[in-house]
Amino acid sequence: MPRNTQILLDNRPRGQASPDNFRLVVGDTPALRDGQVLVRHHYLSLDPYMRGRMNEGKSYAACQPLGEVMIGGTVGEVAESYHPAYAVGDKVVGMGGWQEWSVVDGDAPGMLRKVDTRHVPLSYYLGAVGMPGVTAWYGLVRIIDPRPGQTLVVSAASGAVGSAFGALAKARGCRVVGIAGGPDKCRYVTEELGFDACIDHRAHGDLASMSKALKQACHDGIDGHFENVGGYILDAVLLRANAFARVALCGMIAGYDGQPLPLANPALILINRMRIEGFIVSEHMEVWPEALAELGGLVASGRLRPRETIAQGLAAAPQAFLDLLQGRNFGKQLVKLI
Repeated sequence: MPRNTQILLDNRPRGQASPDNFRLVVGDTPALRDGQVLVRHHYLSLDPYMRGRMNEGKSYAACQPLGEVMIGGTVGEVAESYHPAYAVGDKVVGMGGWQEWSVVDGDAPGMLRKVDTRHVPLSYYLGAVGMPGVTAWYGLVRIIDPRPGQTLVVSAASGAVGSAFGALAKARGCRVVGIAGGPDKCRYVTEELGFDACIDHRAHGDLASMSKALKQACHDGIDGHFENVGGYILDAVLLRANAFARVALCGMIAGYDGQPLPLANPALILINRMRIEGFIVSEHMEVWPEALAELGGLVASGRLRPRETIAQGLAAAPQAFLDLLQGRNFGKQLVKLI
């Protein structure tokens, strides 16, 4: 069996995460038993939710255990199989974690899924046609539930979730305004993703400035918002929200290092009779087939053109992850492992 390079969570962050929180180790891959599959990972997905898992305390999921392989989505190829449903050479997506190889129980629900790479690149199954894309689909379709012509806003618009949200919303006839960091990302959002407008949060770094920019971009107010960031951006959206606006609360990356994120004007939720709903996409597996079918069609037709930032080699994963948390990536952040 092959030697396996892995990255473990060595200790928990105090404030900002750092490379010292991780430890790289090399060990033997265990021999396969009946029903198991050996997968060689080609790409590792890095996602903001991982930062929350590094903390100890109450959350929607168990925290990442110390001394164990960091959690993470992977795509790769079956190298050896003792399971009748998987053959050597099958391309698969799973939750293999921060390592080069994984041994997977082929019967475990949701742990491994075969994918078709004839029309969709393998790496896209970690982004536009994977968990981030389905996250965007659920927030849009099941929570915001927009009507044609309504105005929607999404933060982190150039990322994997935000870009999918924009394509899905435009397909439903909505006006879509993105919020992203820097002029290059905003140009990508409007020129390549087809958003109607994009606001550079680096140029509008406080509540008053962001609220003014949203007023200019959203002439008829905001009917729906997909939140990935939180903080003053959410406060600014609430100031411009229409009556009965809906907010899909997916992430609060502004507070992942432990900063408090109090709302400036929570009374606006009542005044505007708003609906704000947090969600975790892994709790809604029933929507995945429908969502993936639509997302795959958007990619195949060119209406969703994802961008990727790819780090090379597993050892690069910790720094790439920290760069992601600081917004230094462009589009979906991946690590290429082969």
